[in-house]
Amino acid sequence: MIDNSGRIEFTREMKSKYKILFPNMADFHFRILQKVLQSYGYDIELLTNTDMKVINEGLKHVHNDTCYPALLTIGQLLSALKSGKYDVDRTAVVMSQTGGGCRASNYIHLLRKALKNAGMGQVPVISVNLAGLEKNSGFKISIPILRRCLAALAYGDLLMLLNNQTKPYELNKGESLENTMRWIDFISEKMSQRKAFSQREIKSYFSQIVDSYAAIKVNRVPKVKVGIVGEIYVKYSALANNNLEEFLAEQGCEVMVPGLLGFMYYCLINNIEDINIYGGSKIKRSALKILLGYLGRFETFIIDAVKKVPYFTPPASVGHLKSLVEPVIGIGCKMGEGWLLTAEIMELIEHGYSNVICAQPFGCLPNHIVGKGMIRKIRALCPEANIVPIDYDPGATKVNQENRIKLMLAVAGEKLRDNPAY
Repeated sequence: MIDNSGRIEFTREMKSKYKILFPNMADFHFRILQKVLQSYGYDIELLTNTDMKVINEGLKHVHNDTCYPALLTIGQLLSALKSGKYDVDRTAVVMSQTGGGCRASNYIHLLRKALKNAGMGQVPVISVNLAGLEKNSGFKISIPILRRCLAALAYGDLLMLLNNQTKPYELNKGESLENTMRWIDFISEKMSQRKAFSQREIKSYFSQIVDSYAAIKVNRVPKVKVGIVGEIYVKYSALANNNLEEFLAEQGCEVMVPGLLGFMYYCLINNIEDINIYGGSKIKRSALKILLGYLGRFETFIIDAVKKVPYFTPPASVGHLKSLVEPVIGIGCKMGEGWLLTAEIMELIEHGYSNVICAQPFGCLPNHIVGKGMIRKIRALCPEANIVPIDYDPGATKVNQENRIKLMLAVAGEKLRDNPAY
């Protein structure tokens, strides 16, 4: 069905007939999200193709000046559609859309243009957004689905946190990841049965998850601790950041990556602030505050579960992040990752992850301001900060990126030798 703007709508009739493809970003989280959506009748598939065809397709159909995440996500979708694995007349694609001021809001339109140029203009493009930008009668994020999706993100955050804090010290190599995958399979199965999302279940499973990582045999010797922040896709996607977490593990580092729930929290806070300042629907503001409180409970459950094991570092609350960042940048700075990115750097430093990599697409204006632009001010407040911004782009070589990171790690290694508590 084509609407008045020429957009192909994903209709109710398509729901039972079409396969839906969506690009990967945060692997742990998205595996569980896939099961949530499948349990509601969507034949949805998470893409895992990461070969050079992805980049080549992106370069072929997306202008090189466009955001690197757009190039990769569109390239991943086009590469999959051209693989011959799918019937393009019975396949749709889905992509998130923030509706903010960064280039990400244009991904949907770039994708439609790329599909048309590739001779696949009949493929419906589904926008997942909470801003009411586009609607599809066959794909709706209802309150029950939203509750389960947020629970999936909370599980993903906890598993990512504990896997990263256990893996560098494990005595039996690979045990942490095996434990993580077992829990992903278990939670995914529960989600497919529409379970594991009530507050009682979540608190119980969070506690069991923490206990399972605490039971892994480890040798906690001093290691360089590195935090990763940046543009949301490049921060999480191994495809976009050239397997950054794997590279840091090879260098003997412990890695901390702030969770996705914090970004969701940040988006809600920004929407509420906009209504407070510029006016808007009081009903919408009330709904956003209810959702904010709901996320806050997940946040509390994660912190409480992790705190019970002394050698695990729990994440800070978003309220604490806001208080950390107030002397540095205004809360009104909300393009892209906005004030949250700066706050995450300061949170990492506070928790002992003083070595921070700011991963950003080349030419990402928001990140150049809230990431690279804040480094000098953060260093003035936190002299121990060792921060390096790394640009990711099709033209940037992996060797150059890794050499810059190695220089940062060399400084970190010297500080660790001088002070094992660093």
